[in-house]
Amino acid sequence: MRHWTILTLLTGLSASTFGRAADLPSVVVLLADDLGSGDLGCYNPKSQIPTPNLDRLARAGLRCTDAHSPSGVCTPTRYGLLTGQYSWRTRLKSGVFAGYDIPLIDANRMTSASLFKKHGYATACVGKWHLGLGMAKPTDYDRLLSPGPRSVGFDYFFGIPASLDMVPYVYVENEKVLAAPTEKIADSKSQREGGDGFFRGGPIAPGFKHDEVLTRCTDRAVGWLEEQATTRPGKPFFLYYPLTGPHTPWLPSGDFVGKSKAGAYGDFVVQTDAAIGRVLDALDRLKLADTTLVIATSDNGAHWLPADIRKFDHRANLHYRGQKADIHEGGHRVPFLARWPGTIEPNTTSAATFGLVDLLATCAEVVGEKLPANAGEDSVSIMPVLRGKPFARPPLVMHSAQGVFAIRKGSWKLVDGLGSGGFTAPAKVEPQPGGPTGQLYHLVDDPEEKTNRFLEKPEVVKELTEALAKVKAGR
Repeated sequence: MRHWTILTLLTGLSASTFGRAADLPSVVVLLADDLGSGDLGCYNPKSQIPTPNLDRLARAGLRCTDAHSPSGVCTPTRYGLLTGQYSWRTRLKSGVFAGYDIPLIDANRMTSASLFKKHGYATACVGKWHLGLGMAKPTDYDRLLSPGPRSVGFDYFFGIPASLDMVPYVYVENEKVLAAPTEKIADSKSQREGGDGFFRGGPIAPGFKHDEVLTRCTDRAVGWLEEQATTRPGKPFFLYYPLTGPHTPWLPSGDFVGKSKAGAYGDFVVQTDAAIGRVLDALDRLKLADTTLVIATSDNGAHWLPADIRKFDHRANLHYRGQKADIHEGGHRVPFLARWPGTIEPNTTSAATFGLVDLLATCAEVVGEKLPANAGEDSVSIMPVLRGKPFARPPLVMHSAQGVFAIRKGSWKLVDGLGSGGFTAPAKVEPQPGGPTGQLYHLVDDPEEKTNRFLEKPEVVKELTEALAKVKAGR
């Protein structure tokens, strides 16, 4: 069932108010890769990592403390963010794509890019795509890589096919690689194992250097903004920049080495923050900031182990249980910052519960459009949150890397199974006779998910189990 925010109650945001496309706000979405809420100083005063640019974004806008990725890993979150639909409704039930997979987004499905393009926006995706390229399986990088980003609404694409630790290592511009992956590179071990930085060995393009990717992508993002200011002055644009950091390999470069007290990961977070700062600076320099909604968030929690916490005295996922890939809060509760001069009050905080899957409905409200029945089926506009108004979302669903589901309604969270469902051991636990078959937590009283109240609250378990079944059934 779709739940709509009543547009007529939200003044100043309808198509009739904005009128021409030139009156609509531009939108920039900055999606960090594996960045934890506890990495940011604005969320964690005890962070061992300086994040001055994300912190200044928080001071200029809204900081949300209960935002969630639809999954604990990359691909499902990217799909949900762009389409407003949970990825498990597609052929992707859990996990992530590799660099040789065919596209997950159907060419006929509305995305935020195609929505904005319909309303006269220029649209670009720069960075890590990770949603499949071309129809050959495995992907043939000697052919045109279509369908891809430009098939789902983006005018321009520059970036890499998947994560920076997944082959092939190539740059793609629109539908072509800049250089074919004709060479080979060996496996590299993580810093935890004494290596230079984890990535898988395999095909690589001549001249491709892992430690240059974040900078090159940021150069392109800034360059595209400059092009908009020059060639389309006063007209709206949509930039989706899924950054390649701080996902492995952790390869801070140049002056960023040693800038944190959390090792190579912390230094790479500093570099990621600086890349975001370059985009914010470009908006200021080009006099675009006052007419642009900027959102900065992450695709899931940080891949940060208990041993890392002890070694560096740094909690990348704050006090929350678990890490990237897990069904517990550390896997999917993410930082979410939004700045929109004239609409979002500066230096404000919201504890409203919502998900990245809600961005499509929010974008639709920005342009004054009601989504059709076959688009954004799981998306709810968070415009009330951005405007500091009351907001109560219908049940929100998340899932782990291994396909374990959780549902959130109010303060209660039900996990449909035992174990983490992700990277933290044990990933799966078999129920014992007379014991709980799932997990139930009251996140206000127990944000660290220490006390399983599954047996204590059968009525809540029943209610949430039925609610989860309805969401799965699309009702």
